[in-house]
Amino acid sequence: MHFETAPAKINLTLDTLFKRRDGFHEVNMVMTTVDLNDQLSFSKRKDKKIIIDTEHQYVPTDRRNLAYQAARLMMETYGIETGVNITIDKRIPIAAGLAGGSADAAAAFRGMNALYDLGIETAELAELSSKLGSDIPFCVYGGTAIASGRGEKIEHLPKPPNAWVILAKPKINVSTKTVYQALKPGSNRPGSREMAAAVKEGNYKEIIALMKNDLQEVTCRRHPEVARLIDSMSVSGADCAMMSGSGPTVFGFVQKERQAAHLYNAMKGCCSEVYKVRLLG
Repeated sequence: MHFETAPAKINLTLDTLFKRRDGFHEVNMVMTTVDLNDQLSFSKRKDKKIIIDTEHQYVPTDRRNLAYQAARLMMETYGIETGVNITIDKRIPIAAGLAGGSADAAAAFRGMNALYDLGIETAELAELSSKLGSDIPFCVYGGTAIASGRGEKIEHLPKPPNAWVILAKPKINVSTKTVYQALKPGSNRPGSREMAAAVKEGNYKEIIALMKNDLQEVTCRRHPEVARLIDSMSVSGADCAMMSGSGPTVFGFVQKERQAAHLYNAMKGCCSEVYKVRLLG
């Protein structure tokens, strides 16, 4: 039996530069992990089946599951001849802009590597994982990084200054594909390089000032409740309030625990799914 922790991510920046010939958008993002985790366990089977077990009713247990796909890709790439049981204790909300599915897939790449004692370097796992999704290479590494290209090119950064993060997810689903289709890339000034410099300097105030997400305007226009959550966080004392990924989850930063408790309670008054966590980075 082997266990893996799969932390959620948030975007400190998300720059959309242009639409590529392959249909994807060229992006530049600074991402970091937070202390909201799925827990996965792995055990060998005698047959060649991949069995996903989870109590979350909305998490698929078949080939649609990214952890399943990751395990299958590992078996095919490295000649693993027996199957695996994967149990997912799901704590990251799904379809939330927090890379929950990608985090589980990343944990499956690491978990299969450890379970079968393959000794594969993390960089090789990350490169392989890019075949399944743009956020997965970052999630394989974790920590804090600039992600560019489709998101698969990773430049590691130091951990940002300590902070509390309040996450609030409204009861809506947002289609990432639809958001990108409505986007006009390149219309906003890129800010990820400046953010990376602020993270390297450990400059909390500059990090707060530089936060930006090019997808936020599109999602807020289509889902006004996201805009209202951002406004509520700001009014309730967050040092910053922004959407993560394509949404709909909104997050706010504060540095003191009493501020975090106040912001958490304030957001519970307008959103049922709220989390108080720390930056992991």
